[in-house]
Amino acid sequence: MFTSKMKLADLIAADNNLILMMSRLGIPLGFGDKSVSEVCGPLGLSADFVLLVCNVYAFDDYLPDMKQIAATDMSRLVPYLSASHRYYIDSRLPHIQRHLDSVASRVDPRYQKVLSRFFSDYRDEVEAHFRCEEQEVFPHLSALQQGDPVVKPLLPQFTEMHDSISDKLSDLTQIVYKYLPGDEVQQEAVVELVLDILQLSTDLRKHALIEERVLLPYVAYLEGGSK
Repeated sequence: MFTSKMKLADLIAADNNLILMMSRLGIPLGFGDKSVSEVCGPLGLSADFVLLVCNVYAFDDYLPDMKQIAATDMSRLVPYLSASHRYYIDSRLPHIQRHLDSVASRVDPRYQKVLSRFFSDYRDEVEAHFRCEEQEVFPHLSALQQGDPVVKPLLPQFTEMHDSISDKLSDLTQIVYKYLPGDEVQQEAVVELVLDILQLSTDLRKHALIEERVLLPYVAYLEGGSK
Protein backbone atom coordinates (compact mmCIF):
# COMPACT_ATOMS: atom_id res chain seq x y z
CA MET A 1 0.00 0.00 0.00
CA PHE A 2 1.06 3.61 -0.53
CA THR A 3 2.23 5.57 2.52
CA SER A 4 2.56 9.27 3.36
CA LYS A 5 6.37 9.10 3.28
CA MET A 6 6.47 7.85 -0.31
CA LYS A 7 7.21 10.30 -3.10
CA LEU A 8 4.03 11.28 -4.90
CA ALA A 9 5.84 10.72 -8.20
CA ASP A 10 6.48 7.11 -7.13
CA LEU A 11 2.74 6.55 -6.64
CA ILE A 12 2.10 7.65 -10.20
CA ALA A 13 4.99 5.53 -11.45
CA ALA A 14 3.36 2.52 -9.77
CA ASP A 15 0.02 3.23 -11.46
CA ASN A 16 0.18 5.73 -14.32
CA ASN A 17 -3.59 6.23 -14.27
CA LEU A 18 -3.24 8.01 -10.93
CA ILE A 19 -2.15 11.05 -12.96
CA LEU A 20 -5.83 11.43 -13.88
CA MET A 21 -6.70 11.95 -10.21
CA MET A 22 -4.31 14.79 -9.41
CA SER A 23 -6.40 17.69 -10.72
CA ARG A 24 -9.55 16.17 -9.20
CA LEU A 25 -7.79 16.11 -5.83
CA GLY A 26 -6.63 19.70 -6.28
CA ILE A 27 -2.97 18.73 -6.69
CA PRO A 28 -1.11 20.58 -9.47
CA LEU A 29 1.73 18.89 -11.31
CA GLY A 30 5.30 19.95 -10.68
CA PHE A 31 5.62 18.41 -7.20
CA GLY A 32 9.16 17.16 -7.85
CA ASP A 33 10.48 14.63 -5.35
CA LYS A 34 8.18 15.67 -2.50
CA SER A 35 6.46 13.03 -0.42
CA VAL A 36 2.69 12.72 -0.26
CA SER A 37 2.66 14.56 3.08
CA GLU A 38 4.93 17.33 1.78
CA VAL A 39 2.67 17.90 -1.21
CA CYS A 40 -0.63 17.73 0.70
CA GLY A 41 0.29 19.94 3.66
CA PRO A 42 0.66 23.31 1.87
CA LEU A 43 -2.48 22.57 -0.16
CA GLY A 44 -4.60 22.01 2.93
CA LEU A 45 -5.24 18.42 1.89
CA SER A 46 -5.42 15.46 4.23
CA ALA A 47 -2.63 13.07 3.26
CA ASP A 48 -4.68 10.24 4.76
CA PHE A 49 -7.59 11.06 2.44
CA VAL A 50 -5.37 11.28 -0.64
CA LEU A 51 -3.74 7.97 0.23
CA LEU A 52 -7.11 6.34 0.90
CA VAL A 53 -8.53 7.16 -2.53
CA CYS A 54 -5.22 6.43 -4.29
CA ASN A 55 -4.95 3.02 -2.63
CA VAL A 56 -8.54 2.12 -3.55
CA TYR A 57 -7.90 3.33 -7.11
CA ALA A 58 -4.60 1.51 -7.56
CA PHE A 59 -5.27 -1.79 -5.77
CA ASP A 60 -8.42 -3.73 -6.62
CA ASP A 61 -8.10 -5.90 -3.50
CA TYR A 62 -7.68 -2.96 -1.12
CA LEU A 63 -10.67 -2.67 1.22
CA PRO A 64 -10.41 -0.02 3.96
CA ASP A 65 -12.06 -0.93 7.24
CA MET A 66 -14.57 1.22 9.11
CA LYS A 67 -11.97 2.30 11.66
CA GLN A 68 -9.85 3.79 8.88
CA ILE A 69 -12.89 5.42 7.27
CA ALA A 70 -13.87 6.99 10.59
CA ALA A 71 -10.35 8.30 11.27
CA THR A 72 -9.91 9.97 7.85
CA ASP A 73 -10.74 13.62 7.17
CA MET A 74 -13.44 13.31 4.49
CA SER A 75 -14.08 17.02 3.94
CA ARG A 76 -12.71 16.77 0.39
CA LEU A 77 -14.66 13.66 -0.60
CA VAL A 78 -17.63 15.40 -2.21
CA PRO A 79 -15.43 18.00 -4.00
CA TYR A 80 -13.27 15.16 -5.31
CA LEU A 81 -16.24 13.14 -6.59
CA SER A 82 -17.84 16.25 -8.10
CA ALA A 83 -14.60 17.13 -9.90
CA SER A 84 -14.48 13.58 -11.24
CA HIS A 85 -18.01 13.96 -12.62
CA ARG A 86 -17.07 17.20 -14.35
CA TYR A 87 -14.01 15.53 -15.88
CA TYR A 88 -16.09 12.72 -17.37
CA ILE A 89 -18.96 14.90 -18.58
CA ASP A 90 -17.02 17.94 -19.80
CA SER A 91 -13.84 16.30 -21.08
CA ARG A 92 -13.63 12.54 -21.61
CA LEU A 93 -17.10 11.74 -22.93
CA PRO A 94 -17.13 14.66 -25.43
CA HIS A 95 -13.61 13.68 -26.55
CA ILE A 96 -14.68 10.10 -27.24
CA GLN A 97 -17.86 11.32 -28.93
CA ARG A 98 -15.84 13.46 -31.36
CA HIS A 99 -13.41 10.63 -31.99
CA LEU A 100 -16.22 8.15 -32.55
CA ASP A 101 -18.09 10.49 -34.92
CA SER A 102 -14.95 11.09 -36.95
CA VAL A 103 -14.20 7.39 -37.38
CA ALA A 104 -17.83 6.36 -37.90
CA SER A 105 -18.33 8.97 -40.65
CA ARG A 106 -16.55 6.63 -43.07
CA VAL A 107 -18.64 3.53 -42.48
CA ASP A 108 -22.01 2.38 -43.74
CA PRO A 109 -24.62 4.99 -42.61
CA ARG A 110 -26.59 2.25 -40.87
CA TYR A 111 -23.65 1.41 -38.61
CA GLN A 112 -22.89 5.07 -38.10
CA LYS A 113 -26.42 5.64 -36.82
CA VAL A 114 -26.21 2.65 -34.46
CA LEU A 115 -22.91 3.82 -33.01
CA SER A 116 -24.08 7.40 -32.60
CA ARG A 117 -27.32 6.41 -30.89
CA PHE A 118 -25.62 3.85 -28.64
CA PHE A 119 -23.03 6.31 -27.36
CA SER A 120 -25.59 9.09 -27.01
CA ASP A 121 -27.76 6.82 -24.86
CA TYR A 122 -24.72 5.82 -22.85
CA ARG A 123 -23.81 9.46 -22.15
CA ASP A 124 -27.38 10.14 -21.07
CA GLU A 125 -27.26 7.22 -18.61
CA VAL A 126 -23.93 8.30 -17.12
CA GLU A 127 -25.10 11.89 -16.75
CA ALA A 128 -28.38 10.76 -15.15
CA HIS A 129 -26.44 8.63 -12.65
CA PHE A 130 -24.18 11.57 -11.78
CA ARG A 131 -27.18 13.89 -11.37
CA CYS A 132 -28.73 11.39 -8.96
CA GLU A 133 -25.59 11.42 -6.87
CA GLU A 134 -25.24 15.21 -6.95
CA GLN A 135 -28.89 15.94 -6.18
CA GLU A 136 -29.53 13.20 -3.61
CA VAL A 137 -26.40 11.53 -2.30
CA PHE A 138 -24.00 14.46 -1.94
CA PRO A 139 -26.50 16.76 -0.14
CA HIS A 140 -27.38 13.86 2.15
CA LEU A 141 -23.70 13.34 2.97
CA SER A 142 -23.13 17.07 3.50
CA ALA A 143 -26.05 17.17 5.94
CA LEU A 144 -24.59 14.22 7.85
CA GLN A 145 -21.18 15.90 8.00
CA GLN A 146 -22.79 19.01 9.48
CA GLY A 147 -24.58 16.95 12.12
CA ASP A 148 -28.08 17.54 10.76
CA PRO A 149 -30.64 14.94 11.84
CA VAL A 150 -31.41 12.33 9.20
CA VAL A 151 -34.99 11.11 8.87
CA LYS A 152 -34.36 8.29 6.44
CA PRO A 153 -31.04 6.49 5.81
CA LEU A 154 -29.81 6.77 2.26
CA LEU A 155 -28.07 3.73 0.78
CA PRO A 156 -28.54 3.97 -3.00
CA GLN A 157 -28.08 0.91 -5.19
CA PHE A 158 -24.73 2.05 -6.56
CA THR A 159 -23.50 -1.38 -7.55
CA GLU A 160 -26.31 -2.07 -10.02
CA MET A 161 -25.92 1.38 -11.63
CA HIS A 162 -22.17 0.99 -11.90
CA ASP A 163 -22.47 -2.48 -13.41
CA SER A 164 -24.84 -1.18 -16.09
CA ILE A 165 -22.46 1.65 -17.03
CA SER A 166 -19.50 -0.75 -17.20
CA ASP A 167 -21.40 -3.33 -19.24
CA LYS A 168 -22.49 -0.78 -21.84
CA LEU A 169 -18.93 0.44 -22.40
CA SER A 170 -17.93 -3.18 -22.94
CA ASP A 171 -20.75 -3.50 -25.47
CA LEU A 172 -19.48 -0.39 -27.26
CA THR A 173 -15.99 -1.84 -27.68
CA GLN A 174 -17.56 -4.98 -29.18
CA ILE A 175 -19.50 -2.87 -31.69
CA VAL A 176 -16.31 -1.02 -32.63
CA TYR A 177 -14.43 -4.31 -33.11
CA LYS A 178 -17.17 -5.72 -35.35
CA TYR A 179 -18.32 -2.81 -37.49
CA LEU A 180 -15.73 -0.07 -37.79
CA PRO A 181 -13.45 -0.27 -40.84
CA GLY A 182 -10.12 -2.03 -40.63
CA ASP A 183 -8.41 -0.50 -43.67
CA GLU A 184 -4.95 0.99 -43.23
CA VAL A 185 -6.20 4.60 -43.36
CA GLN A 186 -8.64 4.03 -40.50
CA GLN A 187 -6.77 1.35 -38.56
CA GLU A 188 -4.77 3.72 -36.36
CA ALA A 189 -7.79 5.91 -35.61
CA VAL A 190 -9.90 2.87 -34.67
CA VAL A 191 -7.18 1.52 -32.38
CA GLU A 192 -6.86 4.93 -30.68
CA LEU A 193 -10.63 5.04 -30.23
CA VAL A 194 -10.66 1.59 -28.63
CA LEU A 195 -7.81 2.59 -26.30
CA ASP A 196 -9.74 5.74 -25.33
CA ILE A 197 -12.82 3.67 -24.50
CA LEU A 198 -10.80 1.11 -22.53
CA GLN A 199 -9.09 3.83 -20.50
CA LEU A 200 -12.45 5.44 -19.74
CA SER A 201 -13.83 2.05 -18.73
CA THR A 202 -10.92 1.46 -16.33
CA ASP A 203 -11.15 4.96 -14.87
CA LEU A 204 -14.92 4.74 -14.34
CA ARG A 205 -14.54 1.34 -12.68
CA LYS A 206 -11.98 2.80 -10.28
CA HIS A 207 -14.28 5.75 -9.63
CA ALA A 208 -17.08 3.31 -8.81
CA LEU A 209 -14.80 1.44 -6.38
CA ILE A 210 -14.06 4.67 -4.51
CA GLU A 211 -17.78 5.32 -4.16
CA GLU A 212 -18.52 1.77 -3.05
CA ARG A 213 -15.54 1.37 -0.69
CA VAL A 214 -15.24 4.91 0.67
CA LEU A 215 -18.42 6.93 0.09
CA LEU A 216 -21.00 4.31 1.07
CA PRO A 217 -19.17 3.07 4.19
CA TYR A 218 -18.63 6.69 5.26
CA VAL A 219 -22.34 7.45 4.82
CA ALA A 220 -23.19 4.32 6.81
CA TYR A 221 -20.75 5.36 9.55
CA LEU A 222 -22.27 8.85 9.82
CA GLU A 223 -25.81 7.50 9.75
CA GLY A 224 -24.95 5.15 12.58
CA GLY A 225 -23.48 8.01 14.58
CA SER A 226 -26.52 10.21 14.00
CA LYS A 227 -28.88 7.75 15.68
